Amino acid sequence: MPPQGIHPPPKPSLRIGKELKSRHLSQWIANFLEQHPTRANSLIITIYGDFIAPHGGTVWLGSFIRLVEPLGLNERMVRTSVYRLSQEKWLVSEQLGRRSYYSLTASGRRRFEHAYRRIYFTPQDTWTGEWQLVLIPGSLSGAPRDQLRKELTWAGYGAFASGILAHPSADSEALLDILQETGAHDKVVAMRAANISALTSKPLQELVHECWNLDVLAAKYTDFIERFRPVLRTLKAASNLDPEQCFLVQTLLMHDFRRALLHDPQLPTQLLPANWSGGVARQLCRDIYGITWPHAQRHLLTVCETASGPLPPAAAYFHERFGGLAVGESEQEQTTELD
Repeated sequence: MPPQGIHPPPKPSLRIGKELKSRHLSQWIANFLEQHPTRANSLIITIYGDFIAPHGGTVWLGSFIRLVEPLGLNERMVRTSVYRLSQEKWLVSEQLGRRSYYSLTASGRRRFEHAYRRIYFTPQDTWTGEWQLVLIPGSLSGAPRDQLRKELTWAGYGAFASGILAHPSADSEALLDILQETGAHDKVVAMRAANISALTSKPLQELVHECWNLDVLAAKYTDFIERFRPVLRTLKAASNLDPEQCFLVQTLLMHDFRRALLHDPQLPTQLLPANWSGGVARQLCRDIYGITWPHAQRHLLTVCETASGPLPPAAAYFHERFGGLAVGESEQEQTTELD
């Protein structure tokens, strides 16, 4: 049964315009939504981060509701979710006439940018043995301490000991943002430490497995691979791709990949087990994204609106994803059609 407020998506028509929908993809999308129920708030954040943010971060709610309806989100659920996300400082609303426009807040953008770097940029494959440490004194307690630990864990930090969190390749700028956002910048000690013993020593490997449950994470990546590998085969075999299906596939792809990745501390290769499934999962995600993104963008720009009309073109950084997205004829054609 789908979660409360999320209804099975309407059966898609097999033809929109001149594009013929793939029966295989339609069935896969329906099965995914039935077998992997998704929280509406989380799915909406995925769509805002992956699709709306590069186009200015603002969209008319009515057009957004049309965009997500095939994902099983009805109007009532979307309105409830964006209200809650506004309360949580992810989104902010503006009323113009009878229309509501929702935008990412400044803090929402920062939080997504932290995830953005982890999702779309290849993790470092070399390591010098340097650690980034955060020492939390006993004077920081209660909710502030819990919130800081939550944010650091979400950023991939592991607990070496009580009050000591560490990461071997964390982004210093992201750490400073977290400390500033949680009000802990003047309450904790952040420092760097260097590994003296061999980078692949047995005690170090044991410590890593103790701090980060890599077996559980590897299983998440393996499940992701099994779910999406058939999709890649179908996409490669298709002679034509439907824009709406590509949008749905890309949304579910990035949402599922994000859920696995955000539990991943993205440790250097020296600290990972052999044949790490995370690398295979990332390559699979990149391959599917490379096929679907031009068509998904076409659907997005056709459906979504701002107060000034269609969404603006994607910012330049959008094309840096996964090592660079080629701007081909399909994107040029979609721009011409919208003009």
